[in-house]
Amino acid sequence: MTLQELDAQARNVGLALRGAFAPEPEDQAPEGCRTLLLLGPDEPGFWDVFTHSAERADGAPHPLDRWSKRVIGALAVLWGGEALFPYDGPPYHPFIRWARASGRAHASPVELLVHDEAGLFISYRGAVALPYALTLPPPAPSPCESCEPSPCVSACPVGALRPGAPYDVAACQAHVTSDAGAECRNGCLVRRACPVSQRFGRLPEQSAFHMAAFVKD
Repeated sequence: MTLQELDAQARNVGLALRGAFAPEPEDQAPEGCRTLLLLGPDEPGFWDVFTHSAERADGAPHPLDRWSKRVIGALAVLWGGEALFPYDGPPYHPFIRWARASGRAHASPVELLVHDEAGLFISYRGAVALPYALTLPPPAPSPCESCEPSPCVSACPVGALRPGAPYDVAACQAHVTSDAGAECRNGCLVRRACPVSQRFGRLPEQSAFHMAAFVKD
């Protein structure tokens, strides 16, 4: 199979390949892995697929994680690989390292990962480790290289995300849960400010779902 064929199969179930690379020993991929595939939502159709799933309807905790396990697990079986997830651990798989190794995700001015197609809306629902090699495309340049001035830098109303500083999670959560944070509850203003994010097609309902989970945690 080719990378394009695998991507088409992933899109049939609401996902898309958001990166792939041949891991080196320092990447901490499973033994025998020759190609590691990173999977994320195929926007905007992903949200409709998930909201009509059994996991979303059953009322049990963590519906999106359980949906991801089922769907990516089935793809891994189909492709003859091993499914891996960012929330399984400890120890946890180094998804940020893998994203950087794929050549399609880069550090943004506010330190969040920025993707060549998803912008600051990049997320990884899981990965599949394949025991065979695939022909891979060259790395994609960071979209931040042609983004000046960078709107993400000044988008956070409380400065929780800013260049050269660690993410202030407490300040972010306090603002999001306040009356002043109503607009943030529809999706992080920093992520939404990215020009690439604005072209990606993520629905406000999906962003609100993630923000609700963020403040609950």
